[in-house]
Amino acid sequence: MPRVSPEHLAARRRQIVDAARRCFLREGFHRTTMQDVIAEAGLSVGAVYRYFPSKADLINAIAEEAVGGAEIVFDELRHREPPLPLIEALDRALAYVETQVGDDGALRIAVQVWGEAQRDPVLAELVAAKYDGFRRHFEALVRRAQDAGEVPADADPAAVASALFGLVPGWFLQRLLTGRPDRATYLAGVRALLPPN
Repeated sequence: MPRVSPEHLAARRRQIVDAARRCFLREGFHRTTMQDVIAEAGLSVGAVYRYFPSKADLINAIAEEAVGGAEIVFDELRHREPPLPLIEALDRALAYVETQVGDDGALRIAVQVWGEAQRDPVLAELVAAKYDGFRRHFEALVRRAQDAGEVPADADPAAVASALFGLVPGWFLQRLLTGRPDRATYLAGVRALLPPN
């Protein structure tokens, strides 16, 4: 039997994940069955189950992808030289998030992942780890802002980071649910709340 190339395996896995994503966006996690994913992917039962033995495995794979791009952006912000002011770092984070808000965007999946994480301990652990990592990125930004005199030296970086990170889902949930505010309006509101340096 000929060996299957890593490229072929990756392409097949991608085909299945994309099919599952379309199904989950269309019907939600609970209404989507593995049979729906198999039909959407146009593959045999065995081909799909070889890569993903359960729907939970598919949900976990999509959850990983949904936050992967954000991790790259946050890591770049954390290591940028010179560091950006916090409001500009937030703007950059929101600019990335804005690319994921559309009808087929990762954030529509993320909201479903949050709901599923309330009942699935394995997924809850994954989500908690990812979001703890985002907070750590924000904490590093806050510490750099303290060094630059933008944030008071006696402020608790973890507390400030938690509040700053909370602004990200606060914005995109409003966008997903109501279609507004736009990023510029939201940032203008955040600026009005922050004391001038």
